[in-house]
Amino acid sequence: MTHLASAPAGTGALPHRWRILWMVGIAQLMLILDVTVVAIALPHVGTDLGLARETLTWVVSGYTLAFGGLLLLGGRAADLFGARRLVLIGLGLFAAASLTAGLAVSGPMLLAGRIGQGVAAAILSPAALSLVVTIFDGEERNKALGIWSALGGTGAALGVLLGGLLTAGPGWPWVFFINVPVGVILLVLLRQQLPAQPRPATRGKLDVIGAALVTAATGALIFALIRAGDHGWLTPTTIGLIGASAVLYVIFTVRQLRTPSPLMDIRLLTRRPVATGTLLIMVATALMIMVFFLGTFYLQDYRGFNPLITGLLFLPVALATMAGAQLAGRLLGRAGPRALGLTGLLVAAAGMALPAFVPGTVALVIGVAVAAAGTGTLFVVASATALGQVEPEQAGLASGIVSTFHEFGASLGAAVVSSMAAVSIAGTSVDGFGRGFLTGAVVAVVAAGAFLLLTPKKAA
Repeated sequence: MTHLASAPAGTGALPHRWRILWMVGIAQLMLILDVTVVAIALPHVGTDLGLARETLTWVVSGYTLAFGGLLLLGGRAADLFGARRLVLIGLGLFAAASLTAGLAVSGPMLLAGRIGQGVAAAILSPAALSLVVTIFDGEERNKALGIWSALGGTGAALGVLLGGLLTAGPGWPWVFFINVPVGVILLVLLRQQLPAQPRPATRGKLDVIGAALVTAATGALIFALIRAGDHGWLTPTTIGLIGASAVLYVIFTVRQLRTPSPLMDIRLLTRRPVATGTLLIMVATALMIMVFFLGTFYLQDYRGFNPLITGLLFLPVALATMAGAQLAGRLLGRAGPRALGLTGLLVAAAGMALPAFVPGTVALVIGVAVAAAGTGTLFVVASATALGQVEPEQAGLASGIVSTFHEFGASLGAAVVSSMAAVSIAGTSVDGFGRGFLTGAVVAVVAAGAFLLLTPKKAA
């Protein structure tokens, strides 16, 4: 260990703190772009490994399900065992899982790698954020958190470009292989730069059963939604899986209310602002994943574009997301969350509706860019609404809930749109693409109605 081991970890006096910020920021960026970078490669993955639509959908949903389902458990583990230790473990596991996915010669091997990446992300992400909060103070902390928050839009932009470049160049396995040297280098550097931490004084237990329950509940729901595309929405199996999911959610809720060390403070979800924020973040993420999932198959399998051109065509989507977020940040104080959230949902609905009714690449690119501007607005409104009215001591809990619903939204969005567009993804008809985009528009409109009910006029 270097001389930094003796530096105070809780103040701004820690040397190289900005260097550490950029290193953990790169690690977080790697986790974020691992959704969009893979989306561009999906058609080629399916062709090379002979994967069906259901398995390809799990390539996206398996990662986000494990990430979201274990995220709160990872945050609790960072409190109990130390953020430094968890960051290093998460980086090593993520590199190993990425190597497994890149070497995959079958669907099960690929899914094992993706789920492993999700588990690693759930360990790494909250621990990395905890480090940022710990090593910065005052105004420096605000600046550091601003940089951290900006990584979301950057990850989407880099993901589509990097996915296109790697898939068109050395091949789709490199969308996973690239994580290996990056993860190992960060692991070595952070092990040298991060000061040793005493064992945290926080006491308590990890609610592993609670994490298993919420992950199983969401997994059963996703399985039902994916399976419905080929087997029907009203089959006994589909209905049974949805029923099992509901039962597991109820058991999870009861456990969280009774256990002395709950994974999630369920009572926070009874507050309107938190409930509204989680709804918005889930819908925004679902719509974003719908765009990438549908668009990549439409542009590559139906329109015949190569992965690099596809990535470039998606660049306006990433840029529009960031532009929408920046505009919302400036207008939120004047317009209020109610007006801005409703506008974002309706803009997203209009954007998704355009490629549903107007065929062609131009309509698709314009439509999804408009939708992205709307979802970018929603991300800002969601965070401000969910976190803006909670007590400081509950901000971490509320933030964890929002982050969990962000990942679950990605899982559910991929599952729903995959089933709605099943015939098109399988290559038997182009009609499914329009149906998939229309589903996104309907989801946004329904969410707008729920948002109006949850948000009273006086909150504007």
